[in-house]
Order: sequence, then structure tokens, then C-alpha cells
Amino acid sequence: MCRNIKTLFNFEPPASELEIRDAALQFVRKLSGFSVPSKANEAAFEAAVDEVAATARRLMQALVTSAEPRQREVEAAKARARSAQRFGDSTTRST
Repeated sequence: MCRNIKTLFNFEPPASELEIRDAALQFVRKLSGFSVPSKANEAAFEAAVDEVAATARRLMQALVTSAEPRQREVEAAKARARSAQRFGDSTTRST
């Protein structure tokens, strides 16, 4: 589940509110063990997601770096190359 949480700091363009909320949602899902909370736990779950997202937002605003911002397309290509290296090229796998 946490494999879906991506690095959000130091990208151009900066992380969107949706990306921050998605990462917060994945984090709360992992901590709680619920992918979808019951009605009884829904309010607490959503409050936790909101709080984690707000904290993540504050963290990213407070962080500083002298490194050049990373480009999303370049990082995505690197991730695909690592995946192909690790798991093999999906076009050559047989089903």
C-alpha cells in the first residue's frame, strides 16, 4: 500500500493538493489497516487524512534545498527503467 506514496518535495511543478491528499490517504490507510473505513470509523478516518495532508503541506513549505527541482517526466522514466530492470520488460513477458 505505501508503495503508492511518492516523493512530493522539490518537483517542478510543485505537488498539487490532490497529490498531497492522495499520499495522506495512503498513509492513513496503511496505519489504520482499512482501505475503506466503516461508517462508524469514517469521520475519524477523514479527519486523520485531513490532518496528515495539512502536516505534509506544512512540511513541504518549510523544507529547503539547493538542488535543482526534479522534472516529473524524467523521474517517471527513471522509475519505469528501474521497474523494467527489476521485473523485466512487460512487453516480453508471457501470460
